[in-house]
Amino acid sequence: MDHEADAHRTDLMTITRHVLNEQTKYPESRGDFTILLSHIVLGCKFVCSSVSKAGLAKLFGLAGETNIQGEEQKKLDVLSNEVFVKALISSGRTCILVSEENEEAIFVDPSKRGRYIVVFDPLDGSSNIDCGVSIGTIFGIYLVKDEENPTIDDVLQAGKNLVAAGYCMYGSACTLVLSTGSGVNGFTLDPSLGEFILTHPNIKIPKKGKIYSVNEGNAKNWDEPTTKFVEKCKFPTDGSPPRSLRYIGSMVADVHRTLLYGGIFLYPADKKSPNGKLRLLYEVFPMSYLMEQAGGQAFTGKQRALDLVPGKIHERSPVFLGSYDDVEEIKTLYAAAN
Repeated sequence: MDHEADAHRTDLMTITRHVLNEQTKYPESRGDFTILLSHIVLGCKFVCSSVSKAGLAKLFGLAGETNIQGEEQKKLDVLSNEVFVKALISSGRTCILVSEENEEAIFVDPSKRGRYIVVFDPLDGSSNIDCGVSIGTIFGIYLVKDEENPTIDDVLQAGKNLVAAGYCMYGSACTLVLSTGSGVNGFTLDPSLGEFILTHPNIKIPKKGKIYSVNEGNAKNWDEPTTKFVEKCKFPTDGSPPRSLRYIGSMVADVHRTLLYGGIFLYPADKKSPNGKLRLLYEVFPMSYLMEQAGGQAFTGKQRALDLVPGKIHERSPVFLGSYDDVEEIKTLYAAAN
């Protein structure tokens, strides 16, 4: 890579320009999606800035309340949630918001209503804030059936109906990964410009990976297919080298690595959590959508993840997602067990 030439690049593909380019492919487009996305991007920039100075601004630590998942809320969680809710409502393009931090769905006032539904986890992995591990925001976007009369049923759609999904990771760099249904692109925040620049065009996950990612602390509670799969990763019987284990415990960071390097991320159901731990609407669906768009797969142990229809907004599900061949392997083990 020619770093000097790179430093003097003048033709910068910003996220706004990228989305506007996509928009021109749809003559009927009114630009609503572009406006909505610019508000999401603003929220991500704000949270990125807050995360980077959280220690100085005393935003670490608990806010004294517990969110509806029973997790003690961090101050940054609360702040991030408020920022995204306000940014999304003020866009004038949303009608229902579902946040991990709010027990009920938020119905936008008719005067500010639009045709999009946004489901999001404002700060995923927030228990890792205090030790400096990467955390992130995850979001998915649906279209409402009837803009004049939005109902909770509009939210409870299968993941395959998403019109866009993405995440923003606040780590060594601030990276936003987005799909609007035609591939996956990664953008990195240039702090000197305050703009997200296209740095990872058309991300494709390797067909097979050398990494598996799972919380092995739960191993005694796993079912047989998961146990067999992890055993095979560690002690392969076909002469191949064992796989490397990488587990950060922050979904955005683990999925980001899986997307770029290949491999598989597992959060199976177990005896302790028979329905899995991850939330379907704003964790499993967006990440599964991105994986499929990048050429990978996402499976629940029973079916394709994106085919599931949630019964309630905070429903949980097991998930196995990543490289196509690796997920195929776990599907074979589950098929054999049934």
